[in-house]
Amino acid sequence: MRQFLDLADFSREQVLDLLALARRLEREPQPTALAGRVLGLLFMNPSLRTLASFQAAMGRLGGSAFAITPGSGSWQLETQHGAIMDSGAAEHVREGLPVLGSYCDALGIRLFAEGKDLESDLSEQRFRTLAGLVDVPLINLESAVNHPCQALADWKTLDELAVPAHGKFVLSWAYHPRPLPLAVPAAVLHMAAMRGMRVTVLRPEGFALPSELMDKARRAAAAAGGAIEESCEPHAALADADVAYVKEWSSTAHYGDAAGDAAARARHADWCVNEQWFAAAHGGCRLMHCLPVRRNVAVADELLDGPRAAVLRQAYNRLPVQMAILHRLLQGTTQ
Repeated sequence: MRQFLDLADFSREQVLDLLALARRLEREPQPTALAGRVLGLLFMNPSLRTLASFQAAMGRLGGSAFAITPGSGSWQLETQHGAIMDSGAAEHVREGLPVLGSYCDALGIRLFAEGKDLESDLSEQRFRTLAGLVDVPLINLESAVNHPCQALADWKTLDELAVPAHGKFVLSWAYHPRPLPLAVPAAVLHMAAMRGMRVTVLRPEGFALPSELMDKARRAAAAAGGAIEESCEPHAALADADVAYVKEWSSTAHYGDAAGDAAARARHADWCVNEQWFAAAHGGCRLMHCLPVRRNVAVADELLDGPRAAVLRQAYNRLPVQMAILHRLLQGTTQ
């Protein structure tokens, strides 16, 4: 494996094999597997779980890691090609990225969507530009419309919760006071489809996921024996659900239009997921969320602190799946 950028780059069998490796590394640690290897982490945007879990994963395998957050202890990095650098950024990625790549054996990059132009973000042009500047194995730590590490950890969590491969998975929008990226809902949608689940995307009018992402998921679902549908009705969508995966995202009908997005989401401030949402779901229906989550804004305390919640298990699973990713990328490569 040379890079880990998108679950869609792998067959279902390859994903299952990677998950099996994650479970083996949990049971049988290999504390010297990556001795002498170095992982570089470039965070153009904030992180808690991704940053900490990758550093911990590398340490558990005997390697080391360094993390760079431009503008916080290092130079700000300019990403725009042809920019006239007469303001904040002191260094361009065209020099910075090759330098970082030369110091490590693998590099992870986090670069969120700009949130201005939907077509541009869907193309992942900014991330692909950065990826083209390094020649070491590359890991997507979250890009404009993808977060494969989160999705892989969520798949492992579903397996541990004994959620049927063809069970019902509801990806539900929730309220947030500002627009958030499409990366996690896109990645999780594709993961559930690839697993073969019956997926319902639950969202208000104006918050439909882009057709490009839905079509990609439908192809994965068809190949795995699953299905994709959409709904605007919480109780109908959650009927007989095995999992409710809650996530906030921006209004695609007002993408890049801050005022339009704010007006659209203000109409749905009551989309704070609470126990009443689960009236039609069976008693074992579990709650998932990638974190961070705004309590009593997106999800109520009663759920996050109750027996349905699997959010901490999801967060923990970032560690073993990333150990597996690093093991596959770096174990046995030439130093």
